[in-house]
Amino acid sequence: MSRESLEERLRAIGAERYHDKHPFHHKLHGGDCTPDQVRAWVINRWAYQAAIPMKDAAFMSRCTDPAMRREWRSRIEDHDGGVDEGGGIRRWLKLAEAVGLDPDYVASGRGILPATQFAVDAYVHYVREKPLLQAVASSLTELFAPKIHERRIEGLLEHYDFANPDSLSYFRKRLTEAPKDVAFGLKWVLDHADTPEKEDMACEALIFKTNVLWAQLDALWGAYVEADRIPPGAWQPGEGMA
Repeated sequence: MSRESLEERLRAIGAERYHDKHPFHHKLHGGDCTPDQVRAWVINRWAYQAAIPMKDAAFMSRCTDPAMRREWRSRIEDHDGGVDEGGGIRRWLKLAEAVGLDPDYVASGRGILPATQFAVDAYVHYVREKPLLQAVASSLTELFAPKIHERRIEGLLEHYDFANPDSLSYFRKRLTEAPKDVAFGLKWVLDHADTPEKEDMACEALIFKTNVLWAQLDALWGAYVEADRIPPGAWQPGEGMA
């Protein structure tokens, strides 16, 4: 398979499986979520946001190539920020505060759905344990992220009072961060997936990551939208408010 064919195969996975197609995102971006459904999304998405720099640190601990470590470490800086300011994690807590939640409650990790936590933990474990090719390929969902961020910014600004440039700063920043990260990751995968078996490994890794993202939204849908089955220990409306 040529590099172009492998890239087409990877992009086809996103076209079929990326979580922009999940009904929860259609509901959120269309203005049809209740305030508590938005809060449940913010709380549970925190588990994923908080795990990203830990996932990247686990990945870097396995890299023997200092050039790759230098390239990859900006991902941690993008999310953790500096000592006193910046970073995607702090920007996510701005969103939490804007929707009426106590940022300290959200940052504590309390109230996360069990299925959400299992999915996030599985992703960190995958990146820590799998071959580097699969660890890098699992990050390629960023190929498809700018589109959903643009749609999210547009939809939230149109439909929700909490939405403003400050509360949505996480998504605006990712519009420039994600393309930079994924350009390196995609080239690395195309350079190193040099056998049919490795090509399959890269595609399987991307499928795994789309499943991680989809599973988190399925958990939200079952607990707070369709079935209203909130498991013990998960966030209950009214808890953790500012």
